[in-house]
Amino acid sequence: RAVVLAFAGLVAGAAAFGGPSPLTFGRNARVGALTTRMATAVPKVPFDGAVVSGASGPTLPGDGDLDFLEAKPYWDQTKVEVNIAKQKNPLIGKIVSVARMVGPNAPGETANIVIDHQGKLPYWEGQSYGVLPPGMDPKKNKPYGVRLYSIASTRYGDAKDGKTTTLCVRRATYWCPELKADDPAKQGVCSNYLCDAKPNDEIKLTGPSGKVMLMPEDDPNVTYIMVATGTGIAPFRSFLRRLFGEATPAGKNFKGLAWLFLGVANKDALLYDEEFQVYLRQNPDKMRLDYALSREGPPNKSGGKMYIQDKVEEYSDEVFDALDKGAHMYFCGLKGMMPGIQDMLKGVCAAKGLDFDEYLSGLKKKGQWHVEVY
Repeated sequence: RAVVLAFAGLVAGAAAFGGPSPLTFGRNARVGALTTRMATAVPKVPFDGAVVSGASGPTLPGDGDLDFLEAKPYWDQTKVEVNIAKQKNPLIGKIVSVARMVGPNAPGETANIVIDHQGKLPYWEGQSYGVLPPGMDPKKNKPYGVRLYSIASTRYGDAKDGKTTTLCVRRATYWCPELKADDPAKQGVCSNYLCDAKPNDEIKLTGPSGKVMLMPEDDPNVTYIMVATGTGIAPFRSFLRRLFGEATPAGKNFKGLAWLFLGVANKDALLYDEEFQVYLRQNPDKMRLDYALSREGPPNKSGGKMYIQDKVEEYSDEVFDALDKGAHMYFCGLKGMMPGIQDMLKGVCAAKGLDFDEYLSGLKKKGQWHVEVY
């Protein structure tokens, strides 16, 4: 079985894995105890794949096929487009909805944002959109540049009509110790613009961009191991939705395993949990889910908070075994994610008698190493 490991949003200091039961599923079980937890976790939404409900909007495939945006064959990526809309000539889309998707005790604010692109800016799962916020950059005395956001919906959009995209955006703020409040002068320009947007607001879009995060769908037996913190979940939400939430050829032919790790601060900060619980319950042999709540979960082996690199290290034997069988490792998130992960991998390599630099070079030559950081 070929394997794909996808690591996204691995930000140093971000929330890590190993959250408390029942939210965390154990090393030796794919599903764990799902009875009472699953019964309460599954939201009351239609299972016909036709209606999106709330920010998470879980759906299951309907009776008909969803294939009008597929390549022929569906896994052929030779015609994947990039930069259809550019900064000098952006597409004018419209905001459909902006919904807060975290609870009151979550650190910060994260929103699920649906945008209408009229079907004029098609994309594939794993690609990104660019957003041009309004206004002038005071440091450069010219309009603000493009900000990239990983797409959290499949190519069909959450409404499954091929005309929308979904972004998962955390509002960037700066706490001023002197003011004892958020300093509006230092807030993130684009994230605040998006989180404050209203339905029917116009928005300038560029892209889509990137091919490094595309799914290798030519092998239906592939295993995806997806590791995300916070909004790094975006591309993997699109992966899981394509595999389990839509009647696509990729989903119907999928015989592998989709294993998601998501690390956040606490239960209120979980993203798309309702949706993932639905997919897990419906596909117990094809999906595996592990949560880590850094402020509520058990400590790592050193007694500190369980961060991403610590949790991956716990599964290092499985990870390296997967790589030996052709695994692809995907990294997506802030640049700060890389040092902690690489230091951990170096340590594991040393324990296994491997030279890390040589090992990493081999993965890159085989096309198994995918990094997209910003």
